Amino acid sequence: MGVQSPDIGAFIKDLRENARISLRQLAEQANISNPYLSQIERGLRKPSAEVLAQLAAALRVSTPAMYLKAGLLGSDDHHGVPTAIAADPLLTVAQKQSLTQIYETFVRENARAEEAAAPESAPAEPPVATAKKPTVKKAVKKAVRQQAQEEQ
Repeated sequence: MGVQSPDIGAFIKDLRENARISLRQLAEQANISNPYLSQIERGLRKPSAEVLAQLAAALRVSTPAMYLKAGLLGSDDHHGVPTAIAADPLLTVAQKQSLTQIYETFVRENARAEEAAAPESAPAEPPVATAKKPTVKKAVKKAVRQQAQEEQ
């Protein structure tokens, strides 16, 4: 486990302000008290993993991104992308969700492909036809369509 990041409170406050919700609203949505959230944002209290997960859900960012920012996860390269998406003030909450979902889908697909390519001790089987991997362009179009449907 990593060391608690001193700026997790500022990160949470930035996310809250970018989402344009009050401290009270976020506290209610995350099921924590106003004073506790205020103390977290000011760096006086260190939230538990459970509280971070509740805040991530309320702020509509990925839990791993929140854990990484708090220093609860190692700094694997692929965790920086969701964190950057979550912190970008130019994106709407729905856009952040869509981009994070697309990214996480690609990471999972790449992990599956790596596992499938790894040599196994069992005898090799004949190759099986597989579906094409989604391209970034197709995935973005799909996410935009889903977002448009949700907003209607």
